[in-house]
Amino acid sequence: MNKKTRGILIGAALSLIGVMILFAVLILTKTVCINKMFVSEKDVIGVDVSEYQDKIDMKRLSEQNVSFVYIRATEGSSYQDACFRENWKNAHDCGLPAGAYHFFSFDSSGGTQAQNFIDTVGELEGDLLPVVDFEYYGDKEKNRPDKEKVLQELHIFLDILEKKYGVKPMIYTLKNIYSVYLDGEVDGYPLWVRDVFYPASLDGWGEYAMWQYLDTAQLDGYSGGEKYIDMDVLTYGMTLETITVHN
Repeated sequence: MNKKTRGILIGAALSLIGVMILFAVLILTKTVCINKMFVSEKDVIGVDVSEYQDKIDMKRLSEQNVSFVYIRATEGSSYQDACFRENWKNAHDCGLPAGAYHFFSFDSSGGTQAQNFIDTVGELEGDLLPVVDFEYYGDKEKNRPDKEKVLQELHIFLDILEKKYGVKPMIYTLKNIYSVYLDGEVDGYPLWVRDVFYPASLDGWGEYAMWQYLDTAQLDGYSGGEKYIDMDVLTYGMTLETITVHN
């Protein structure tokens, strides 16, 4: 190979590397979202909301190809989302399938957290599966709580909800915490996975029921200080019926 050819090949390789780095940066800064290419209007698409979206017009959301909504209800042992009751009522009033989720705390018992959720949400017959949001917060990723203790409290929480509602709760989680605490420890529970940079199926996730694929969507119908709303999609083979509570 002569010097000219070698130079051309090296230049082409460097150009390709540069393009790949630029593309990765665009994805990581959410300038480009490739996940949208893996979701179509034919999929079962939903949103998840909290008090950050404030007052929500559920009917307006449903008119934008939103087929279901998950609403934050509680956090820890004593906190209730300020907008839960209104959001819950409005979703039911307009016929939008709804589910409630709980943000799990590493700082209080699973039993009191489960009771907080049950007292706040009440019965779930005909609604979507209850969900526990299991992710790091504050400094927990840097200062990880003891795995055995965390799993003990989490399973207490899950067992109480399963006994109350007659279904296994769904677990919302991210790869950075799933690999540390949950891998091999929650088999049989439906998973709702977050992967907003790359398609979950291509990013190492195994079996899951739902995928949070976007956290920078902007829809009409809410008035809170948070302009974005999270988008979710049921995985292939899952339907709203399969994640509905029937006692």
